[in-house]
This record gives sequence, structure tokens and C-alpha cells, in this order.
Amino acid sequence: WENHVKPLWGERAIATIQPSEVQAWLSTMTVRGFRKGEEIQVPASAAMVRKAHAVLAQILDMAVVDGKLKSNPARGVKLPKKAKPVKVFLTPAQLRTLADECSTKGEIVWLLGTVGLRWGELAGLQVGDVDFLRGRITVRRNAVTVSNRVVVGTPKSHEARVVGVPRFVVEMLEPLTRGKAKGDWLWERECGGPMVLPSKGSFFHEAVRRVCDDDPEFPAVTLHGLRHVAAGLMVRSGANVKVVQRQLGHASAAMPLDTYAELFE
Repeated sequence: WENHVKPLWGERAIATIQPSEVQAWLSTMTVRGFRKGEEIQVPASAAMVRKAHAVLAQILDMAVVDGKLKSNPARGVKLPKKAKPVKVFLTPAQLRTLADECSTKGEIVWLLGTVGLRWGELAGLQVGDVDFLRGRITVRRNAVTVSNRVVVGTPKSHEARVVGVPRFVVEMLEPLTRGKAKGDWLWERECGGPMVLPSKGSFFHEAVRRVCDDDPEFPAVTLHGLRHVAAGLMVRSGANVKVVQRQLGHASAAMPLDTYAELFE
């Protein structure tokens, strides 16, 4: 809204907006970039264009509901296709190498890479969510980073779910709970509250950089990509599609089948 929608459409009378104008806006959208140290404008990614379009289109949808517009000029325009995400799968040995390379918080790499939590689900974990005896974690919250602040809400599915955790990973989490109450965050920022999404220069990105420098064949995995790593390890160990679905928090078994079809026999 602030960067892409408001500057052009914020003061515009909605009845004057034409579909051709919306199409032109989407086709020429740019973002700030840098080349040789100089700031330049570069074409926005397909994901950014689609996100900005969704903001405008949803506002105009409400105008249609309120009877202020007969039809939504932002609907029916041509949107760029999102690039298919590249799935990276690591072996257990590679996952160990990456976790060991982290200067701090190596247990986060193990948890994401074996259980398949989203970052927001991990950041939203509290001490009382971990059942050390059963080796289970109850996912109750999603702590999303928005402009360097964290907004805590419900999980993406809007339902709590219980996931299994390898015993050795559970044991890594135990020291983090010492001296804490059940309502305390498992990982907490110095200023309090859940952790923000790690940016460039963080413990994770620097670990990936060092590992890739040492081994050019090592896949450049992202934090979200560790979900794919976890799914791959589950399938390799014999987990059926329903187990993978419940672990990853997908709405149905169709999604993991579509996403990881090549991993199943």
C-alpha cells in the first residue's frame, strides 16, 4: 500500500479508474535497486506486482459490495506468472554441516530442517508448546515479521496442530527453557518479544555463505527452503503423504502430493 498503491491511487476517485490504467501500472511497476553502488529503479518481481494488485483489487471489491462501483476495474487484467520456487533437498549430513556452521542458534536449523515449521510458526513458539516427554510441539501461533516488527496471529491454517520432533532436536531445545515460564518465548529478542525474520548478515545467511564458499556444490538453501528439506527427509524415511501433510500444516494431502510428487514411489 505505502510503496506502490497509495502513491498512484490513494487520492484517485474510484469511479474514474479504468482497467487499461491498472494494466499499465502493473506492467511498468518498479522497485529500488542498486548497480555499482548507485541507486536505480528495476522492474518489480512477479510476486511484488501480484501483491500490489491484490491490495488495490480487494479495496475496489469492497467498493463494489458497497454499491460505489458496478464492476471492479482491477479484475480481469493480465498478471505476471509467479516463478515456480526451486526446491532444495539436503541430506542429513548436509543439514548437520549447515547447523554446525551456525555461530549461534544451530538448533533452529535442525528444527526447521527436520520438522518443517514455517519461520513464523517457529518464532511464535512458547515454552509451554513443547512436550519434551512425547517429543511433540503444538503450533498455536504465527509470528510474522512486518517492516522489522513482529505481528503475532494464528497459524496459516487458523488451527493449532501437533507435530513430531526428533528426540535429539527436542534435547537441543531443553536448555532454552531453563528458568523460563510456560508463557515465555522459546527464542526472544533482547528488547523482548518473538524473533524477527533473519536478514542478510544474520547467523543463518552467513552460515550458508561459508558452507557454499567451502563447497561450491552445496545447495544455497533459504530459511523457507528448509521446509522442503524436512519434507524430503520425511519421505525418504518412509513417511506417507498424510504424515507429511500434518507435519507441514497443509490443508489437504493434495498439496504435498503436488509439491513433492517426484519424491514418492
